[in-house]
Amino acid sequence: MNTTDFDPKEFLASLPLQPGVYRMLDEAGQVLYVGKANQLKKRVSSYFQQSNLSPRIRLMVSHIARIEVTVTRSEAEALLLENNLIKSLKPRYNILFRDDKSYPYIVLTGSPSPRLTYYRGATDKRHQYFGPYPNAQAAKESINLLQKVFKLRTCEEGVFNNRTRPCLLHQIHRCSAPCVGLISPEDYATDVRNAGLLLQGKFDEVEKRLRSAMERAAEALQYEHAAALRDQLQALHTVQEKQFVESGRDTDADIIAVVEAEGALCLNFALVRGGRHLGDKQFFPQNVQGQDRSEVLEAFLAQHYLESSVPPLIITSDEIADEALEALLSEQAGHKVQIRHAVTGERRQWLEMAQANALLALRRQAGLQAGQALRLDALRAALSLPDLKRIECFDISHTMGEATVASCVVYDDLAIRPQEYRRYNIPVLSEDEGSGITPGDDYAAMKQALQRRYQKLQTGEGKRPDLILIDGGAGQLGMAVEVMTEFGLSDIALVGVAKGVERKPGMEQLLQPDAEKPLQLPPDSPALHLIQQVRDEAHRFAISGHRARRGKARTASSLEDIEGVGEKRRRNLLTHFGGLKGVQQASVEELERVEGISPALAEKIYQQLH
Repeated sequence: MNTTDFDPKEFLASLPLQPGVYRMLDEAGQVLYVGKANQLKKRVSSYFQQSNLSPRIRLMVSHIARIEVTVTRSEAEALLLENNLIKSLKPRYNILFRDDKSYPYIVLTGSPSPRLTYYRGATDKRHQYFGPYPNAQAAKESINLLQKVFKLRTCEEGVFNNRTRPCLLHQIHRCSAPCVGLISPEDYATDVRNAGLLLQGKFDEVEKRLRSAMERAAEALQYEHAAALRDQLQALHTVQEKQFVESGRDTDADIIAVVEAEGALCLNFALVRGGRHLGDKQFFPQNVQGQDRSEVLEAFLAQHYLESSVPPLIITSDEIADEALEALLSEQAGHKVQIRHAVTGERRQWLEMAQANALLALRRQAGLQAGQALRLDALRAALSLPDLKRIECFDISHTMGEATVASCVVYDDLAIRPQEYRRYNIPVLSEDEGSGITPGDDYAAMKQALQRRYQKLQTGEGKRPDLILIDGGAGQLGMAVEVMTEFGLSDIALVGVAKGVERKPGMEQLLQPDAEKPLQLPPDSPALHLIQQVRDEAHRFAISGHRARRGKARTASSLEDIEGVGEKRRRNLLTHFGGLKGVQQASVEELERVEGISPALAEKIYQQLH
């Protein structure tokens, strides 16, 4: 709808000069854009009164059918609401950063013998948290190196509480075995304290403590203990060399650099905690056409820190135009936050490193996209689909008909799109007489998955694929033809990917509904490589979903199906042995030791599980 259908004058006159959030919607009710304002009237009016709007924003304004506003008590509250709405609605004209996962932390638990572990999620005051880390690999590598120095336990509480002998980690010198008392509580507490200090970046203090303890042990003629401390010192120096880009000051900062090259844009986000550079992560934001780098930075700052801790210092590659953002982040964090652009010395080096990493990621991305473009062009030619962009692929996974799962993976805009993947649990007849399938019926499973995926297209919901790949032969492809004809979507191209007579990679046959013979592309064909890439991803996603569903079903039923094992006894068994696997490995005598388990019941449990 153009602007002549939407007369903003009366609406703008009613807007207050108060902070709030505005949502611009098109004729179909889809949200085009979400924004915040310190004064709603002035900000919203600017879209209709300014003549220097970018082409992208002019296009957005031309589609506005109505505007909704929400008044807030402060601009900080508007910031929170704005970014909650951006994350949930994903408007097409907002800059979007697809990163819904929380950042990982390293945790020292609050138990008497603390556990060193990796963690994502809400924090608990009983434990110590260190981080966040930019990615799981950085956190897990830190844990691995800390194990070499301090030999802290990493096992679950249930396993730790029921050990009777040291585990393999003790044998390879990665755990001091506090579970069976091979280290005194005092010495273990010292190792925990030193590990915490090192995670805070206090390397010099840890080194001083270890050296002093080594000298005291040597003076007391405790040569074995002194040698162990000497080994810890040597391992500590190895860790410092390998793990961290070290700073001379205990600085907590985030470094955010935006780099643009050949029309593409990358944002590099690096973390420094306790003066240690913990690594970085790259983002390729969406909907950035016509936006300058400072606008991209502002969008990232607002979206990222909505649910993340904010350090005292944020260093950016470009100056932030929104002067209120620093105050808003300070208010949200509960402490003063500084956003700095012009930095010198060590901080300048951090920023230059972030910019270099962003440029490297852009070049790598460009190389990958060039390869993907070659593959996609080859597939377009092979299938005579000149407008092919979006591919969706289906696969079915089960074990002898048990826990059937269908997967749908998406390839769009020259890349796999994991955020658009879907799994469909397929019920069997005994579970749901109305919609279930006979166990092992792959044709019926494929039919149900396709129906559930594409029924929404009839009402205009969801994205329409240009090509649907079916991992299977003529039977599965026939089901796909039946479903798409039923839904009036027979114009969407369908291809079955059969493994061929020898069932070897490179020998796949492509089945098309109207083709007399299968199409077999050469093993070195870029078009075939793209099909294999998408098909293999669908296969992986289906198998992982099936295994998870099967494991959950077996875990839930194996103990519940045993007569005499109620909820309390089941909980006692799982707690005592640290999970179902431990129960399955236990002998009858070990089962008898669990509270509430008689010798007769222990024998019954053992027989049922073996």
